[in-house]
Amino acid sequence: MFHIFSKKKFLVDYLGRFIDIHNHILPGIDDGAKTVEDSLQLLHSFSELGITNFIATPHIMDHYYPNTPDSIRQSLARLQSEVHKLELPITIEAAAEHMIDANFEHLLENQEVMPLKKRYLLIEMSYLQASLNFKDAVQKISRAQYFPIFAHPERYQYLHHTNKYEAYKNKGLLFQLNLLSLGNYYGSEVTKVAHKLLDKNLIDFAGTDVHNLKQLEALKNIKINDTLVKKILPILEKTNYNFG
Repeated sequence: MFHIFSKKKFLVDYLGRFIDIHNHILPGIDDGAKTVEDSLQLLHSFSELGITNFIATPHIMDHYYPNTPDSIRQSLARLQSEVHKLELPITIEAAAEHMIDANFEHLLENQEVMPLKKRYLLIEMSYLQASLNFKDAVQKISRAQYFPIFAHPERYQYLHHTNKYEAYKNKGLLFQLNLLSLGNYYGSEVTKVAHKLLDKNLIDFAGTDVHNLKQLEALKNIKINDTLVKKILPILEKTNYNFG
């Protein structure tokens, strides 16, 4: 690993064999990798960290990234073909990150969603305001026998000073932390809330949510202490157990 001879602890030194369940490495499909070459560069940099297993989660977002299971599988096949051709020891599957918008419930009812393994469904809201249909959508997800995973709850500033985190957990939502939130990549307030959610044992899974090499470089530089190591390791292990 990169920092093995340093006295400082870095998050990436604990990510060997980590299964990344939230990323945007598929080419030409959303705001992540634009080309297969971009995807391969990301995979190479991930491999240097010991991360070689991925569930890619491109956005499904009405009017912005109106992806479908077919478009996602086509992008996955393009990347898998290149990985196979280059004989890279990398495993990539595909799901999606679903925006809870006006079109989401239609997709759910018509079975056009893309779950992670074991019927987990990764969902998100806008960073500007909460989705008006969020409560109803979560109920319908459960009725459809999916397990809703709320992506990066620490990043929604309109939730920071509310008691909705506990309320969401009581409704059956699972929480997925962005590992970049443990540094100051999204700002100090997001980092503070990430630590608060960890302290309250509200986080279930972790993912990188990496879109580009800049974010991956930021991930490499996140320093952690012994206390944080004890909090994050069980979450990494739980992620691997559920999605391995």
